[in-house]
Amino acid sequence: MIKTYKKRQKYIERIKPFIGKALIKILIGQRRVGKSYLLFQLMDEIKKIDKNASIIYINKEDLSFESIKTYKDLYHYINQKKHKKYKNYIFIDEVQEIESYEKAIRDLSTKKNMDFYLTGSNASLLSSDLATHLTGRYIEIPVYGLSYPEFIEFHTLTISDESFLKYIKYGGLPYLIHLELKDDIIYDYLKNIYNTILLRDVVAHFQIRNVNLLERLVEYLARHVGSNITARKISNFLETQHIRMSSTVILNYLSHLSSAFFIYEAKRSDITGKKIFEINEKYYFEDMGLRNIIVGGYKQPDINQVLENIVYFHLRIHGYVVTVGKLGTKEVDFVCVKDGKKVYIQVAYLIPNEVVRKREFGNLLEIKDNYEKIVVSTDKFISGNVEGIRHVNILEFLNTQI
Repeated sequence: MIKTYKKRQKYIERIKPFIGKALIKILIGQRRVGKSYLLFQLMDEIKKIDKNASIIYINKEDLSFESIKTYKDLYHYINQKKHKKYKNYIFIDEVQEIESYEKAIRDLSTKKNMDFYLTGSNASLLSSDLATHLTGRYIEIPVYGLSYPEFIEFHTLTISDESFLKYIKYGGLPYLIHLELKDDIIYDYLKNIYNTILLRDVVAHFQIRNVNLLERLVEYLARHVGSNITARKISNFLETQHIRMSSTVILNYLSHLSSAFFIYEAKRSDITGKKIFEINEKYYFEDMGLRNIIVGGYKQPDINQVLENIVYFHLRIHGYVVTVGKLGTKEVDFVCVKDGKKVYIQVAYLIPNEVVRKREFGNLLEIKDNYEKIVVSTDKFISGNVEGIRHVNILEFLNTQI
């Protein structure tokens, strides 16, 4: 096992209250966001709590465990390894690679001396099968790539425009700490990760035959981050490229990409009511580095899209449910809800003049409730609040618990 790692204490603190409890702990997220290392951290935490802990570890990306192919193999392996006297803590990395794994876990998790910790990179497997077989007996913990504060901590950098540009360009996959932060080195690595996610977690899992169509769809999404998107819009665009793809197929592909945690959907919500609209969703990428290699690298004209994507995931990392706000014909970038708290957020690159100021602050001013409202931008000199709306520099925003 790997013994050295950078700690991600925020996730550990969230899981610790459930250690030893009769709940299956499932860490879900895109490949390479650091779920495996979190398992190692949890093992160390458990050893501190329970000195007699029996640790059973299975990593389905390691050839040593290739023989564990089905739930029967899994059941037999764990029963062979378990300690009869002490509590067994079972860690299974990329559990979706084991056929019908939930059948074995459903049985074994009923035993008093078993405590399960799983990771998975496919939402459809984890949601549908577990919901059916393990209702009420598991908890999902979403795991994301590094936030900006984690990025500068991992790479021993300081809060600055230079480190933020690196974060924008290369994204937050934890393994980057082992590589020199240069375009050719990082983008070569990210291309391999992109291919793995696309081919293994989408193409192979969902048995997609036309990979070229899928890649063109991904490219369209990468070039339209934060734009209102419908299947019809995408279909019309592809037709201009002499590619025919029905709206049904597009919707299926979008669902598959979301299941692999490669993209996330932000639905539109009516600010004056509780209605959630089923059309014109926006899509954001889990990792900006992966998004950038799809479009040939980061380009300055993309800055508005990029900032919006980064703010979106900052909010997700902090546990907010995020929708795009609709107020009549106007739009608010993000409506964020957590534990009864609501925050409205508008994201802009710069606010250089009164025209832009009225546009960015104006939509928020039309919201008549008393919840917090924030405009986030890269402006260095910020005059303060505008009629109760906070104006915050993005580096301050990303380094503050909201």
